[in-house]
Amino acid sequence: MANKTFPISQLFQDRFKRIPFLFQAPGRINLIGEHTDYNEGFVMPAAVDKYMIFAIAPNDNDRCNIYANDYQEGVTFSLQDLNPGETWVNYLMGVLEGFTRKGLPLKGVDCIFESNIPSGAGLSSSAALCCGFAFAINEIFKCGLSRLELAKIAQFSEHEFAGVKCGLMDQYASLFGKEDSVLLLDCRSLTHQYLPFKFDDVEILLIDSKVKHSLASSAYNDRRASCEEGVRVLQQRFPQIKSLRDADMKSLESIKQFLDEDTFVKCRFVIQEIDRAQRAAKFLKVNDLKKFGQLMFETHWSLSKDYKVSCPESDLLVTIATENTDCVLGARQTGGGFGGCTIALVKKKMLKEFSDKVRKKYVATFKKEPDFYSINLSQGVYEMVSNASA
Repeated sequence: MANKTFPISQLFQDRFKRIPFLFQAPGRINLIGEHTDYNEGFVMPAAVDKYMIFAIAPNDNDRCNIYANDYQEGVTFSLQDLNPGETWVNYLMGVLEGFTRKGLPLKGVDCIFESNIPSGAGLSSSAALCCGFAFAINEIFKCGLSRLELAKIAQFSEHEFAGVKCGLMDQYASLFGKEDSVLLLDCRSLTHQYLPFKFDDVEILLIDSKVKHSLASSAYNDRRASCEEGVRVLQQRFPQIKSLRDADMKSLESIKQFLDEDTFVKCRFVIQEIDRAQRAAKFLKVNDLKKFGQLMFETHWSLSKDYKVSCPESDLLVTIATENTDCVLGARQTGGGFGGCTIALVKKKMLKEFSDKVRKKYVATFKKEPDFYSINLSQGVYEMVSNASA
């Protein structure tokens, strides 16, 4: 199949006068295990069929010419001048810097990218951007890095160029996703197992609150700092504890007097959420979606009341789901928080009925329409077509 059958390839050919390589990088959802990745816990993400597409080819100099088709905005910069800035180009510069720090020789590239990932919905478009670009650079320059190494480069870009001290879950899911499966990811060992997640009578429904979140805000980094403070105090009594992954409620209770209330509650959430993710995997292995869904509800209200990363809009969406358990098996806010999407496991035959109820109540309360996305679980980043076959 020649690249010219893809519209983005034709855009590239019109702009740069040659045939590109094409790569696709998915966004991700996380079914359970929220804010546990940077605490070396367990998470259950999956790549989804909302993605970024990259048309890219090397050029003969050290200049990178990048065009974001969705924004109708282009930038040009030198590989010798990779510095954090203000816009989406941050992420791409950070990826290139990650390769450079490994001593890998790069040349400039011409690139066009576009996305159907809803902006600000909590599906980690930034991970798709970084992982897709990193995978493409790795392939076209034959760098030989593993998917895990690419995930770490993408994470480096988030940390150092975007200022978000995220865990590795988003990048890992975008790179390692598998069709009709979720990953149970151990964020300490950075190993995973695939758990089948395909149920003929259940739909994965994302409901976009239309509240745009910004993980670069201090709130996300503040929560990470609270977890680190909890570990610091725990280690004074339990030196074997390296992260909240190693703690349990008994050890946390024993140092409660040495923590402020907010730090204690944040650490308690993480310890309980790590346990929920492990229990959820056991339920999924025996196809018990009802008990799995109950844990999703538990996670949401703990995210809302304890970790305080929800918002009134997300809380209402989950409340409606809780009031309609004849339609919904489980629901919660997904993503880092402060808006974006909720995720619900909805019986397919009742999908329209439930969606209509949500729309009516949400519009009446907030005077705006939510968006609905039925999601399929997809494979991780891959090369769609090589220009060698065009």
